Amino acid sequence: MSKGTVLILGARSDMAMAIAHCFAKEGYDIQLAARNADGLVSDTSDIALRYQVAVTQHEFDALNTASHVAFVVHLPVLPDIAVCAVGYMGEQAENERCTQSASLVMRSNYEGPTSILAVLANLFEQRGSGTLVGISSIAGERGRATNYVYGSAKAGFTAFLSGLRNRLAKKGVHVVTVLPGFVATKMTDGMDLPAKLTAQPKQMADAILDAVLKRRNVIYVKRIWQLIMMIIRNIPEKVFKGMKI
Repeated sequence: MSKGTVLILGARSDMAMAIAHCFAKEGYDIQLAARNADGLVSDTSDIALRYQVAVTQHEFDALNTASHVAFVVHLPVLPDIAVCAVGYMGEQAENERCTQSASLVMRSNYEGPTSILAVLANLFEQRGSGTLVGISSIAGERGRATNYVYGSAKAGFTAFLSGLRNRLAKKGVHVVTVLPGFVATKMTDGMDLPAKLTAQPKQMADAILDAVLKRRNVIYVKRIWQLIMMIIRNIPEKVFKGMKI
């Protein structure tokens, strides 16, 4: 018997697929949503056969915000849990040169995710139950010269999730903010990431499942990041602005 249904938005990424496997293994039915959803056919079949749960795939464009209400309405069932793994890092240097590139990063990490979660939040509130999970980033905790366009969008997303959690706290709907730090995925291929600070997709998926079951509010996938970011947040601005981090 299914424990419920989990909708995964942005299901094409390594992190999202790890999350799908993690929840399916626990007995949840899975809805995979992404652009070019036909490309998820093999993943859909694999998860369904491996864990003996119902898995469906759905066309979803985070940037087409006008389609979000219809997307949710046409799902076979309103999910019990929705995980937003939508995101796009881009290149900081390109974002500085090109406003269109910067806009794509900001829309991918803030406008699209907040739009779809707002639609789901209203329906979850009407139902009186559900969990919303937003994957944000430690990059949003302080603007840094090396990725402030991406970081500013994630800062906005983190603030949105915090406000949404506060709004829905007494409505039966829980909101989880995930701050992963470095994660070894295709998006970070080629980066020289410190092993002790880098999580694997499965670690992140396990942390999200734990947070949902224990109704945690904000989680750092690797707890050392909580200490690191506390230090970074408290560096005086006159010192911070001269640092290369």
